Amino acid sequence: MANDPIHIVGGGLAGSEAAWQAANAGVPVILHEMRGVRGTEAHKTDGLAELVCSNSFRSDDAETNAVGLLHAEMRLAGSLVMACADAHQVPAGSALAVDRDGFSAAVTAKLAAHPLVTIVREEITGLPPAEWGQAIVATGPLTAPALAGAIARETGADALAFFDAIAPIVHFDTLDMDVCWFQSRYDKVGPGGTGKDYINCPMDKAQYEAFVAALLDGGKTEFKDWEGTPYFDGCLPIEVMAERGPETLRHGPMKPMGLTNAHDPATKPYAVVQLRQDNALGTLYNMVGFQTKLKHGEQVRIFRTIPGLENAEFARLGGLHRNTYINSPVLLDATLQLKGRPGLRFAGQITGCEGYVESAAIGLLAGRFAAAERLGVLPAMPPPTTAFGALLGHLTGGHIASDDEPGKRSFQPMNVNFGLFPPLAAGTSLRPEGFEGRFRGKDKAIAKKRATTARALGDCREWLGLQERQRPAAE
Repeated sequence: MANDPIHIVGGGLAGSEAAWQAANAGVPVILHEMRGVRGTEAHKTDGLAELVCSNSFRSDDAETNAVGLLHAEMRLAGSLVMACADAHQVPAGSALAVDRDGFSAAVTAKLAAHPLVTIVREEITGLPPAEWGQAIVATGPLTAPALAGAIARETGADALAFFDAIAPIVHFDTLDMDVCWFQSRYDKVGPGGTGKDYINCPMDKAQYEAFVAALLDGGKTEFKDWEGTPYFDGCLPIEVMAERGPETLRHGPMKPMGLTNAHDPATKPYAVVQLRQDNALGTLYNMVGFQTKLKHGEQVRIFRTIPGLENAEFARLGGLHRNTYINSPVLLDATLQLKGRPGLRFAGQITGCEGYVESAAIGLLAGRFAAAERLGVLPAMPPPTTAFGALLGHLTGGHIASDDEPGKRSFQPMNVNFGLFPPLAAGTSLRPEGFEGRFRGKDKAIAKKRATTARALGDCREWLGLQERQRPAAE
C-alpha cells in the first residue's frame, strides 16, 4: 500500500507542504491543482503556494511570539514552505517577509523536481473518490463552487461557511476582574453552565454614548468586489448595528437586562459588554456579538475604552470576509480525518486556521498523518505543549461551542497564539537567573512566553526524534 499515492487537492501553502512531507516520508503523491486550467478571483498566477495577500509570514521571534515559535517548529520538521521563505526573505525588521514570486517559484520547482510528486493541472469537482484511499482536501478560502457543494452535501449544509463573521478574542489574564464580573443573564444555568458563564463589562450612559460615537467614526475595511456584501441579521458588524440608531446596541448584544454588577450592586449598568469562554483551557474569551469591519488598529483603540478591557491583549481581532471553511471541531478527528470517511483529511484554511504559516503547518501535519497511515503505522501526534499541537488541538476539539445559542455557528478562524497552549506546570520558575528587583507586569509576561516556547521546542524536538539536533530543512 505504500506504493499507492496520496491524492492532495489544492496546491496552495497547505497542499504544497502536505505533498512535501508525504513524499519525504517515502509515499508517492499526486497533487491536483486547478490553476492553469481554471483561475480564481484572487490569484494572479498558476504557481504553487502563491501568496494572494500580504507577503509577510509575520513575526520570526521564536522566544516571545507564538507564530515565530511555529516557524521554528516547522523548520525542525523540514518544512518546504519555511525553507523557501528563508531562501527568498526580504527586509522586514523582526518579521519574515518574502519575495512572493521567488517564493512561489521555489516551492513549485522543489515539488516538480521531487521524484515522488506528480503535479496534475485539473479541477476536482467532487470529493475525492473512496478508491483514492488516502486523500487531503486543501483548497483554501476560495474553494471552487462545485467542490464546495460536494463538501456541503457530505458534511451538512450548516457545517460549511462561506464568510467568517469574527468577533475579537481576548486573553483572560489581561482582563481587569476588579471591574468585570462573572454572571449569566438572569443567572440562567444552561447545559454545562453554572449561572456565571459570562464575563460582564459595565458601561454608564456617557461611556456607552462615547463608545457608539467611536464605532461610527472608526475606520473600516471594505469588501472586495468579488466578495459581495454578505450582511444578514445573524452576523451584522457591530458598527452597522450602531448605524441603525443610538439605542440599537443596548437592545442587542450590549443589553444590560438580567445582570447585576457584583462590584456595585446598587448601580444598574446602562449597557454591558459580555465575553464568553472560547476554549476548553479557559484562557481565551470572545466578545459576544462584536463581529466587525473596523480596521485592526481601530479595534484595539476603541475596544480598550470598554471598562475592564483597558489593558486587554487580543488573541484575535474581528473581521468579516469571504472564507470557505468547515466546522472542524465537529467534523474532524484528532488526525484531521473526516469522521465517518476514513482516509479523507482536510488541511489549511478550509479547516478554520487563519494565516499563511498556520495553513502550511496544518498541511504539514496532514501530510505526515496520511503518510503514516499509507505506511501502516499510527500517526505520531504532536504534544499539546507545542505550537503544532496547540493549533491542532484547537481545530479538532479545543473550541467550545455556544450552548445557549444552539442554532448559531460559533467556531471561527483563528491564528496561533499563546492562549491555545496549556498552562505552564505549577511551580515553574519564571525569574531569569541573576534578575534583581521587581519582577512583574511586562517582565513576567515576557518570561512566561519564553518558558512556554522553550518547553514547546524541547517537546517538538522529542516528538520529531531530534533531541538537540536540528534536521536540515527541505533537503
